[in-house]
Amino acid sequence: MNERKIRRILDTMGEMFPEAHCELNHSTPFELLVAVMLSAQATDESVNRLTRHLFEKYTSPQDYLEVPLSELEQDLRTIGLFRNKAKNLQSMCRILIDEWEGQVPEAHEALVTLPGVGRKTANVVVSNAFGVPAFAVDTHVERVSKRLGLAKPEDSVLEVERKLNRIVPREEWTLSHHRFIFFGRYHCKAQSPQCGSCPLLDLCPEGKRRMKAPARMKAGANRKNEG
Repeated sequence: MNERKIRRILDTMGEMFPEAHCELNHSTPFELLVAVMLSAQATDESVNRLTRHLFEKYTSPQDYLEVPLSELEQDLRTIGLFRNKAKNLQSMCRILIDEWEGQVPEAHEALVTLPGVGRKTANVVVSNAFGVPAFAVDTHVERVSKRLGLAKPEDSVLEVERKLNRIVPREEWTLSHHRFIFFGRYHCKAQSPQCGSCPLLDLCPEGKRRMKAPARMKAGANRKNEG
């Protein structure tokens, strides 16, 4: 895909979702780190409902270590994988205290060494908390990228990230990450993408395929009726 088409995709998403932003509620880098860790296999909405009360009870890494693991598990029970997430949170907080004076490290390389923190989580934290350009690839970014032909269907998440980093200007990585998410969450949905009204349909191999399928079915039905 050439530079002109990439520019059109980025500008179109910007026009559709000019206010795209991180939808996980947080007020500090530490709260953002916790929220992103909790968001694995959970919706931002469910995490925000949980952290509304969680962040009142736990305000520092030390707070998470001063309660039994069983109590923290109960505080997280409304989201999936809460037992594993509780364990990772306490392990992560212990390392922050022992190695980072209770502060969230700004370096991506340091973040990915923390329990429960993968590449996507680290990208979200460095970009939103510290202003470091990063293109975090979640399920929405991956789906949109592959549907638009920016990545191959068989590409891994890391391969998708590398391809996006090559074709999107670095200074636009963070904002484009948010716009891809909004585009995938509210327009190019997993089960019911709005292909018929999509301004990028002519650039989208997946959208063209989906739009042709009903036409073929209709044509087949007409031929059957005529017979």
